[in-house]
Amino acid sequence: MQFLHTMIRVGDLEKSIKFYTEVLGMSVLDRTDNIEYRYTLVFVGYPDQVGSTSIELTYNWDTAQYDMGNAFGHLALGVDDIYAACDKIKALGGHVTREPGPVKGGQTHIAFITDPDSYQIELIQLG
Repeated sequence: MQFLHTMIRVGDLEKSIKFYTEVLGMSVLDRTDNIEYRYTLVFVGYPDQVGSTSIELTYNWDTAQYDMGNAFGHLALGVDDIYAACDKIKALGGHVTREPGPVKGGQTHIAFITDPDSYQIELIQLG
């Protein structure tokens, strides 16, 4: 088996695409518009990471908002310099909800940000 992608529902597709491409540096890998069933799927990810997991942004044309519930945790991205990454994300209008620093009881440095639909994204210092 191979892990292919994670799907999240978004309320404003263009705002979400802008966040994942401009703030997080991903690219649009694929897009499908289904006129009959009124939805659009956009896959975003890092094209230089062949075979890596992508994110499927699902936009249902007639739904602008979703209940987040309390079961979903977060997406996670590894970064080379978590402090510089958070500074860049803030400069580009992103929202850092937990400033970078060591995880409680550990040595790994992490931070949390949110996307336009309030999905949490954990940044983890690599190396």
